[in-house]
Amino acid sequence: MLVGVISDTHDHMPMIDAALRLFDRRRVEALIHPGDLIAPFAARAVARFSRGPIHVTYGNNDGERRGLADVFPAIQEGPLNLTLGNRRILVHHFIDWCVPGDVAAAEIVITGHTHAVVVDRGRERLLLNPGECCGWVNGRCTVAILDTETLAAEIVELPA
Repeated sequence: MLVGVISDTHDHMPMIDAALRLFDRRRVEALIHPGDLIAPFAARAVARFSRGPIHVTYGNNDGERRGLADVFPAIQEGPLNLTLGNRRILVHHFIDWCVPGDVAAAEIVITGHTHAVVVDRGRERLLLNPGECCGWVNGRCTVAILDTETLAAEIVELPA
């Protein structure tokens, strides 16, 4: 199963649109956003993903939580425990907020917050941070495409 992972969009609409086009072209079957959508209008843009389920957690900059919950009723604080493609996935905005027991139970841990790309395929689990979709902190607009079958994560830089 291919899963699109997008984080720290921070209302950057052109990059959200570019990510959705990429996910559509690559036939991604589910989408994960571990936080910092920011405003409901950005959430509505992400909600246009129509190829499968969308799983979202709040980030530390998501101030309009009621508006975000109107768009994504299942949004939660985190941790979010999912099973996609027969893999146990833990989603939280920041790796330091993850409870060790939750991490130990997961095959894949997806976070955001730092705006830094992390693809760490250790012996026990894959740690994945797609970096920032907004591109405002480090100058790179990145997302990830996760293959749950192979536990591979491809980082894709979107054209700014």
